Amino acid sequence: MWGNGGAGGAGGTGSAGDGGSGGAGGAGGMFEGSAGAGGAGGTGSVNGGAGGHGGSTRGISGNGGDGGAGGSGGNAAGISGSGGAGGAGGTGETTGGNGGHGGNAALVGYGGDGGPGGQGVTGRGGDGGNGGGAVLVGNGGTGGNAGVGTPEGNAGTGGAGALFGSPGNNGLT
Repeated sequence: MWGNGGAGGAGGTGSAGDGGSGGAGGAGGMFEGSAGAGGAGGTGSVNGGAGGHGGSTRGISGNGGDGGAGGSGGNAAGISGSGGAGGAGGTGETTGGNGGHGGNAALVGYGGDGGPGGQGVTGRGGDGGNGGGAVLVGNGGTGGNAGVGTPEGNAGTGGAGALFGSPGNNGLT
């Protein structure tokens, strides 16, 4: 009812294939409490596993959980609380992973920042995640930076500002 959600577990390593996905973070308590963070995706010899998404809140106050690597931040659903930050995209031998999007804020709170795109060692960089939006009071989250690669990834877009707040800045390229 009042507690915080637990963190998601990390994904397993795939030695001859894809890494396992990270577990999602647990939701916050029914009345109050922050949500748990998502677990990181596992390492794979081919593709890395996806990051778990941060949990969202259910109560009056509390923050959304941060996303694991590449996972999106959770939303804050009550009266007060900020969105969770998106996780960073992982480095890829060819293509970098995309950054997770920032979670949206509750009525009062800031949007979560988008995660940066991962590096593409021999190929394209990952895209930065978009910043989360704010509703009544608070600023939008900053977009994630573009991942380094050939070519470079796209930068994330800043989140919408609240009625009493400013939009977030776009990520850098």
